[in-house]
Amino acid sequence: MDTKVIRTEQQYRAYLEEVHALMATMPQPGTEASDRLELLTVLIEAYENQNYPVEAPDPIDAIQFRMQEKGLKPADLVPYLGTRSRVSEILGGKRPLTVPMIRALAIGLGISADTLIGVSTRANQQSKDGIDWSRFPVKEMVARGWIRKITGRARESVEEAVQEFISQIGWDFGEAAFKRTPSGEAYSPTTKYSLYAWLTRVVQKARENKPRLGQFDSAIFSSAFLRELAQLSWFDHGPRLAIEFLEKHGIAVVIESHLKGTMLDGAALKDVDGTPIVALTLRYDRLDNFWFTLMHEVAHLWKHIGTEEAFLDDLDASSEDRRESEANRIAREAFIPRITWKRSDACLSPSRESIDRLSRELKIHPAIIAGRVRRETGNYQLFSDLVGLGEVRKLFSTTSFGE
Repeated sequence: MDTKVIRTEQQYRAYLEEVHALMATMPQPGTEASDRLELLTVLIEAYENQNYPVEAPDPIDAIQFRMQEKGLKPADLVPYLGTRSRVSEILGGKRPLTVPMIRALAIGLGISADTLIGVSTRANQQSKDGIDWSRFPVKEMVARGWIRKITGRARESVEEAVQEFISQIGWDFGEAAFKRTPSGEAYSPTTKYSLYAWLTRVVQKARENKPRLGQFDSAIFSSAFLRELAQLSWFDHGPRLAIEFLEKHGIAVVIESHLKGTMLDGAALKDVDGTPIVALTLRYDRLDNFWFTLMHEVAHLWKHIGTEEAFLDDLDASSEDRRESEANRIAREAFIPRITWKRSDACLSPSRESIDRLSRELKIHPAIIAGRVRRETGNYQLFSDLVGLGEVRKLFSTTSFGE
């Protein structure tokens, strides 16, 4: 009888039936029937391995099953793993097992070493698309209400919750995610995942705000447009007026505090439908920081933003990116033209009086001028009472900050 590699389910079923029939006859070794049974078994096994793979047992589940079976508590694993904190990290999938640990557990608990070796790769396990979902800041995301709280050790459920959160914005993480992080900056992998989680939340909030946005037209961007925005700082509720002004022109503005470990002032990007977004963290609750960050991000929207990247800015950090330098220059010019600044007493002989005179001349808040003096002199002790410390957050509801 002609025997072929199994290609179809129908062929697989036919061979299974033949195997069952042959086994019922209990063929003697060395007979034609026995040889055929062995051949069919090999073909069936190969087909099943390819089409119905059996997942390897979860090593952590294996350890916990044996703990339940023997009535053990995590503290009982200390002799095998070293310390209570290490036991917690192993059971939480945050630390790989070493060879001595595997040997000790295999002997002490009677678990197959092959099963335990899986723990070594589990701590750094990545999904097929190259994403290590365990690196996302899950606890902080739960605390902020971004994802639901997962009880127990349901690792898969936690990762599913993170994936669902990320997938809501419809970006292809594998291809575009880290184009939307500061290019050329030395961020750790963990920090990059935090940045991406924050950016995802920003886009979600921007979409929630979309009904109140006007129609965006890129032709609005000009030096005059930025100057009009800058002069809104003259008013007591200038930050709120600025956000309303930008939203009227179709630019979404989101306030979302930065996540731990990330040093962000703001971001500029476009959603997949082309909606421009400015995001602010208000990590420094000062008027000078608010206004310069806002203008810097608007400058990015004007000059640099496409649909495949974002600028995430730590304005305390130096950067060799010419686009960052250009955004800084445009922001400075929008508030104080270069020639005006170089000739002003606020630059040449800064004082409360000279700062006040220049602010009245330009119709901008004195905090902006005081902030520039402090930055250019490198003396951040100067004019601390003029930079508007504590004057921004109180203008917005606490829900605006994502805390």
